Amino acid sequence: MTDARLGAGAQDADLELAGSILARAAARGVTIAVAESLTGGLVAETLVRTPGASAVLRLGVVAYATEMKHEVLRVPAALLGERGPVDPDVAIAMARGVRQLAALDRSACTIGVATTGVAGPGAQDGHPPGEFHIGVEIDTVHGRVAQSSSHLETGDREVVRHAALRAALQALDAALDRTDLRIHSESTP
Repeated sequence: MTDARLGAGAQDADLELAGSILARAAARGVTIAVAESLTGGLVAETLVRTPGASAVLRLGVVAYATEMKHEVLRVPAALLGERGPVDPDVAIAMARGVRQLAALDRSACTIGVATTGVAGPGAQDGHPPGEFHIGVEIDTVHGRVAQSSSHLETGDREVVRHAALRAALQALDAALDRTDLRIHSESTP
C-alpha cells in the first residue's frame, strides 16, 4: 500500500505517530472519533492499522458531499451556505458532530477530529487545490474546547490528502498533551 510518490519513510512515520496516539489515548481512557472529507477515510484507516485501535477509535465518518456534512454531522446549514464546506469553522463543526455521534451509546467521546478541503486537481468554490482545514473538538473537565488549523499544500491529490492526514494526526497528538482531558474509562481495554 506504499505510494512511491509519498515515500515509505513518510508513511512509516504516519503509522508510528498513529500507533503512539492510540497507545497514549488507551492508557488514559480517551476516546476518538474522526470525520473526513478530502481524506476520504485515510485518517481512520491509518489509525485502525494499529492493533488494539478499537479501544480508542469510536467512529469514523466520511462525509464527502456538502449535504452529508449537514445531514449526518449536523454542520449548521447557515454556516455551509455562508462559507461553503472548505472552512476552518466547518472543520470544527464536523469534529463536534462526529464526537456527538460517537457518544450515542455511551456518556461521551473525548476528541473529535475532522478534515475538509480541496484535494485537487482544480479549485473548488474559489478555494485553491491543496487548501485544507483540520478541526478538533475536545471534551475537557472544564468544558468543550474547539480549535482549527488551516493549511495550503502543493502537489497532486495524494500529496494533499497525506498532508491532511499528517496534520490531523498531529492535531490528535497535540490534544493528547492536554492534562485536562475528560477520561472515559469504558474505552480502556
